[in-house]
Amino acid sequence: MAQQTDRTGDDIVFEARDLRISAVREDGSELPIVKGVNFKVRRGEVVALIGESGSGKTTISLSALGYCKPGLQFTGGEAILLGENLTTKTTDELRPSRGINVAYLAQSAAATFNPSIRINEQVTESPVLHGTKTQAEANEKALALYHALELPNPETIGDRYPHQVSGGQLQRLMAAMALCGDPDLLVLDEPTTALDVTTQIEVLKAFKKVIKEEGAAAIYVTHDLSVVAQIADHIVVLYSGEVEEAGPTDIIINRPQHPYTKRLMAAIKPLPEAGQGEVSSDEHLRDDAALAAVGIDAGYGGIGPNGEAAIPVLRDINVAIERGKTVGIIGESGCGKSTLARVFAGLLPQTDGKILLHGDALPPAVADRSRDQLQKVQFVYQMADTALNPRQRIRDIIGRPLEFYMGLRGKAKRERIEALLEMVELPVQFADRYPHELSGGQKQRINLARALAAEPEIVLCDEVTSALDTIVGANVIDLLTRLRRETGVSFVFISHDLSTVSSFADEIVVLYAGRVAEQGSTDSVLSPPYHPYTKLLISSVPETRIGWLEEATQTREARSGISGTVQLTAKGCPFFERCPLAIPGTCEEIDPPRRRDDAGHIIECHRELSELG
Repeated sequence: MAQQTDRTGDDIVFEARDLRISAVREDGSELPIVKGVNFKVRRGEVVALIGESGSGKTTISLSALGYCKPGLQFTGGEAILLGENLTTKTTDELRPSRGINVAYLAQSAAATFNPSIRINEQVTESPVLHGTKTQAEANEKALALYHALELPNPETIGDRYPHQVSGGQLQRLMAAMALCGDPDLLVLDEPTTALDVTTQIEVLKAFKKVIKEEGAAAIYVTHDLSVVAQIADHIVVLYSGEVEEAGPTDIIINRPQHPYTKRLMAAIKPLPEAGQGEVSSDEHLRDDAALAAVGIDAGYGGIGPNGEAAIPVLRDINVAIERGKTVGIIGESGCGKSTLARVFAGLLPQTDGKILLHGDALPPAVADRSRDQLQKVQFVYQMADTALNPRQRIRDIIGRPLEFYMGLRGKAKRERIEALLEMVELPVQFADRYPHELSGGQKQRINLARALAAEPEIVLCDEVTSALDTIVGANVIDLLTRLRRETGVSFVFISHDLSTVSSFADEIVVLYAGRVAEQGSTDSVLSPPYHPYTKLLISSVPETRIGWLEEATQTREARSGISGTVQLTAKGCPFFERCPLAIPGTCEEIDPPRRRDDAGHIIECHRELSELG
C-alpha cells in the first residue's frame, strides 16, 4: 500500500491514527465500521477520501469534528485536530473546536440554510457566536469571500434569502459560511455531487482558489474521481472502513496499485460521445408511444386570466417515450427537467397541451387519475432523504405499493420485498432497517425498489444516479437496462450527467430555460452539428486528468457560458446572453426556428446547421 510522505509534524492540521468506529447492536455487541484508518492532512493541502457508497468516507470525515452518527461510537485510535484527540472529548468540550478550528460543508446546501433567515446573517453567525469576530468584522470577511467566490452582486447577495439564489450560488455561499470563521480545517462532504456540469466547474474553481488563498486544509469526501483529479493533493482510497491505498493524486490517478483502486478507475464513466450505449430492442414497440407530451406548457404560481401560469417554465414541449425505450432529459439546474417529470406524473398540471398514456389523454392532476393509471407511471425522486419516510422500516416503505397496487399480504409480500432488495443489490436483512441506518447510495436504491414494486410501464427517474458512486451508479444503469430489455418498461431519465445519459438513453432531449434546444437520437445529439448549449454541456464534463479544470475554463464555450445563469424569457432565444454564436438584434428578439435534418435530429437555432460545429 502506498503511503503519504512524512514531513515535519508542525504543519499537520488533522490526523486519523488507527481510528476505529463501531455500530452498537441491540444486544450491546459491536459491529466494526471503521477499522484502523490512518492518514494526515497538512496545512494548505486537500486530502480526498474516495470509495463506494458505504465505504466509511463520511463517517471518517466527521471524526474531524469529534462526531459520530447516531448508533455509532469511537472504539479505538485517535482523531487528532491541531494536536488534540477529539475522540475523548464531551460535546461541550468540542463546541469551541467545531465553531473555530473546523467547518463542515454538507452535500445539500439547500438543506443547510434556514429558508427564513437572510443569507448574510447565516454566513456570519458562527464567528460572531463564538466571539472570534465582531459583527462588523464578520460582515467584512463575508463580503471578501463573496468576491473571492465570484458570486454575482457580492455587495447585496447577502441580503437575499436562500431561495432567491441558484443551487450553484448557494453551494458557494455555504463555502463562505464555512470559511467566515477562518477555520484551520474544512470538511467538504460531496459538495458538488448534485450540481450540473457547468455549475460544478464554477464551484470547483471557486473552492480551489479560496482554499489556496485562505491557507486552509481540507478533507474532500467524494466518489467522483474526475473531481478529485482537479482539486485534491492526496487521495485515500477506502473500502469497507479500511484504507486500501493512499498517496499523491498523480500516482493514484495515473499509476494505481491496489486492485480496488484499479476497479474504481475502470468504473469511471467515459466522456459522452456517439456509439457508447447499448442499442435497445424494438420488440416492445407498439403503434402508440408508452408516454408522450404534446404541446406542453406548464409553470408555477397559479393560473392567470389568460390561462397561463404566473411563472411560466415549460413552453411547447413535445416528447414521445416509446415502449421499451429510454428518453434522456438533460440540462442545467433551472432548465425545467424536474418540472417536466412532475407534469408527466400529474404532480403539476399543465396549462396547455396533453399527456398521453398509450395514446389516451391522462387527467392533468394526479388526484384525478385512476389507480391503474397511477400504477403505470411511477416516479423515482432525486432526494432519497426526503422521499423516504424516516419513521418507517424499509419493509414498510417497499411494501406499501405491493399492498396498494398488487394486493399482496403476508408471505407473498415478504418474498416480493426480498426479491426487490436483491434486484437492487441490497441484503435482504435491510428490510428491518430505518432509512437513517443506510448510506446515501443505499437509500437511493430503496427509492428505486419502491417504484419497481408497482411493476410500472413507465418509470420517471429524476437524477437517480447523481448521488451514487461510479460503481453503484453503473450497477443501477445495468439494472435499468436489464429491466428495459426483459419487461419492456420505458424510462424518462432526467440527469445533468451526460456520460450516464449517453450510455443508457435511446433519445436525448436537451432542455434550456423550459424549451427544447435540441432533440434526437443519442448518437445524433452527441455528434455535430450541436446546438451551442449542447456543446457547452459536452465541453463541461470533467475529465479524470490533472489540470483539466484550468484548461476547460479557457475554452470559448466556457468563457461565454459557464458563468451565466438560466434565464426564462418570453421572446427570443433564452440562451442569447451566454451563446458564443449569438446574433445581436435577432436572437434576443425572435424565437429560433426549428431546424430538422433527414434523420429527425432537431435543433432550435437561428444559425444554419452548417454553421454549428
